Amino acid sequence: MKRGAQVLWAGNAARRLPPASLAKLMSALIVLERGKLDEAVPVSAAAARAGGARMGLRAGEKFTARDLLAAMVVRSANDACRALADHVAADFVALMNARAAALGLSDTRYADPCGHDRDGQYTSAADLARLAEAVAAHPEYLRLARLPRIRVASAAGRRFTLASTNALIGRYEGAIGLKTGYTSGAGHCLVALAERDGVRVLVVMLNSPNRWWNAVGLLDRAFEAAP
Repeated sequence: MKRGAQVLWAGNAARRLPPASLAKLMSALIVLERGKLDEAVPVSAAAARAGGARMGLRAGEKFTARDLLAAMVVRSANDACRALADHVAADFVALMNARAAALGLSDTRYADPCGHDRDGQYTSAADLARLAEAVAAHPEYLRLARLPRIRVASAAGRRFTLASTNALIGRYEGAIGLKTGYTSGAGHCLVALAERDGVRVLVVMLNSPNRWWNAVGLLDRAFEAAP
C-alpha cells in the first residue's frame, strides 16, 4: 500500500503471481500513450471469440478506441481489450513487455494482453504499484475507472450499457478505481485507488480470497494514519 511515495505496509511484494485482468492496466497504458482515442477500431475475428468477461462484440463491427478502452477499464471486457490490441500492433504483447522493461518492472512478464492464464505470465504487487502510478497519471483512465456504468455504441448504432466490476465504486468514499481481475489460475485480484482530502491511497492484492473486505480495511487504516 502506498500513500504518495510512502509504502505503509507490504507482504510478499516481489512474489511473482498471475495477474488476471490486472494485465489490462498495461494494455490501457499503451493505448493511452499511443493516443488516437477517436480512431475507428474494427473488431477482429479473434476479439469476437474472446472468452471470459465480454461485451458480446461481433467481428467486423467498428467502435472508437475510446469506447473500447472504456469497456476494458470499466467492465474488464476481454473482447474490447483484444480488439484494441489487435488494432494497435500485430505483436501487442511485445509492446507490453517492452513498456514493462522501460518502467523497471523486473518481476513482470506478459503473455496475453487481457490477462488470460498463460504459461510464463506473471507480475508482482510491487510492480503493479509502479504500473498503477503510471496509469493514474492519465486523467482519461481515472475518469473511466470511477464510473459505475457506461454506455457505448458501435459505428452502426448497436448500443451497450456496461456496469463496473469494481464493488468499491459508489460504495466506498473516495474510491477512484483502478482495476479488478479474476481467473481460476490467478484468483481474485485488485488494484484499488482512493482519495480523501488530497491524500491518495493505493492497495494492490493478488490472489486475495477476500479482496473487497481486505481492501476496505487497508484503505480505512491508511486514511486513519494520514496526517
